[in-house]
Amino acid sequence: MASVALDKVHSSLDFQIKHMMVSKAKGTFQNFDVDFDGSIEDLENASVKVVIPVESIDTGQKDRDDHLKNGDFFEAENHPNLEFVSKKIEKISDDEYKFTGDFTMKGVTNEETFTVEYNGTSKSPMDGSTVAGFDVEGKINREAYGVAFNAPLETGGVMLGRDVKFTGNFEFIVE
Repeated sequence: MASVALDKVHSSLDFQIKHMMVSKAKGTFQNFDVDFDGSIEDLENASVKVVIPVESIDTGQKDRDDHLKNGDFFEAENHPNLEFVSKKIEKISDDEYKFTGDFTMKGVTNEETFTVEYNGTSKSPMDGSTVAGFDVEGKINREAYGVAFNAPLETGGVMLGRDVKFTGNFEFIVE
């Protein structure tokens, strides 16, 4: 079986949440690891573990990033990582899969499912290595993890939405 390693330079992990009931606040995680165990050709029998250090959160605004790291949100000092550990990978079509597993945030673990699109493999013209690409989408209810900070709006509704949407683009080197 070939080894599969994340190419962090060609990968990204972003998130967004509804803000003020009318727009979206967006950000990215500058650091994350994806451990892939298995074969690209047999994803249903593979497993993945994703570890995302909270300290790497980047919304483009330092004060907001610092607030997200405190007890109102992630409580990074006591819960330094978000984690996803797959339990089941289900093939939906030739290139679409559902990855179901345990997602842990702020010390709380719930089962979540993410949609994964397999983009195939290609040979790198730089070094001849084989690369594989995946796009990931999903959402979680942040309140299910004890992240309930919010504020009512004068016009009705609340400052922050409940759902956090994740999108990831991952490239792996297959050796």
